[in-house]
Amino acid sequence: MDKNIETVIVTEELLNDKIYIIRGQKVMLDFELAEIYGYTTNRFNEQVKNNIEKFDEDFMFELTKEEFEFLMSKKSTSSWGGRRKLPKVFTEQGIYMLMTVLRGELAIRQSKALIRTFKKIKDYIIDNRDLIGYRDHIQLAIQTIGNANDINKLKNDIVFIEKQMSDVMDQLDEVVKRSDLADFMNNFVNEGDNGWLVYNTKYCTADLAYSEIYKQARNTIYVIDNYIGLRTLVLLKNAPIGVDITLFSDNVGGRLHSIEYRDFCTEYPTINITLKQAGGIYHDRFIVLDYGTDNEKIYLCGASSKDAGARITSIVEDFGIEKYKPLIDTLLLNPDLSLR
Repeated sequence: MDKNIETVIVTEELLNDKIYIIRGQKVMLDFELAEIYGYTTNRFNEQVKNNIEKFDEDFMFELTKEEFEFLMSKKSTSSWGGRRKLPKVFTEQGIYMLMTVLRGELAIRQSKALIRTFKKIKDYIIDNRDLIGYRDHIQLAIQTIGNANDINKLKNDIVFIEKQMSDVMDQLDEVVKRSDLADFMNNFVNEGDNGWLVYNTKYCTADLAYSEIYKQARNTIYVIDNYIGLRTLVLLKNAPIGVDITLFSDNVGGRLHSIEYRDFCTEYPTINITLKQAGGIYHDRFIVLDYGTDNEKIYLCGASSKDAGARITSIVEDFGIEKYKPLIDTLLLNPDLSLR
């Protein structure tokens, strides 16, 4: 932390004013985050540079000149001018990773304030869903449901955040030990919905697991899931641009509505999703990547993606994809799914 820098009070109004949509993602600017955390921009970026292995491109990227000029034109402020370098921006995942990088009493206090404020925004939407117009509620849900760590269930203790984020991001290559898995199951029993699951025997947030799976696709993604909802769509926003997505479902319970589907497609125009009927024969859930290619993969999902992380569940890769070919070939011939 740098001395003589005034502490910024984190409020809902502050966050709403400092969150921008760039490349279809919600991001915050490096110099505005530096201000929140009590750093100069240079010092802030030094801390990030010293831990650059934690910040992949989906966590942090540098704006182009055109993107920054566009933001400046929208913001109507002179305080952004005169910068020698184009600013970096941090996605939601990147902002949570910052909490494990920035040290000191103020950093911990501000991290807690950010979590509480994000939670307050999300709780307001849930508590007032009957007061907010239906379309407005959908738009708000799309903007907030994609939080990587489901902060509604995170502890306010920054030590907990550092431990969990470090476990997930720094040790994804380590298989969970039996004792770790036991602790994981106990956490579910004691705390209920906490947004975490087991992905290929690794302790992981639900959002991160689906993001890691979808990002592997090069050509196509097939999702076979009879119980779908808005969250099913939002998780698919992590798919690479240009990948064709087909969602096979009978939409049991009618949880996904046509208005939600249309609004999502408007919000994310680069995501190409086709809806087809599943045919009433599937109970399990599957994700199929790049069917019929050398990159072909299939994952078995213990729960619908709309409920990912809500109960004890796991996602595992099945390496015997040949046995699924007759089923997948049949699915591809099914008619389109119509939503109410």
